[in-house]
Amino acid sequence: MVDLFAGVKKLMLKERAAHAREIAKLDAVLAALGKGAGPRRAMSAAARKKISDAQKARWAKLKRKA
Repeated sequence: MVDLFAGVKKLMLKERAAHAREIAKLDAVLAALGKGAGPRRAMSAAARKKISDAQKARWAKLKRKA
């Protein structure tokens, strides 16, 4: 009976080690994804308006051609 428990314990420790390796891999992937492109920079209202006006001009140009 003791041999049976020893075998079960050995198997469970082996499974635990395998799961620990998988968790380590997942942690590495999550750490890599968490870094991202860095902090986002704020854009001024004037810059947003300039971009908006330029896009509106591009759309207007396309509408004139059609």
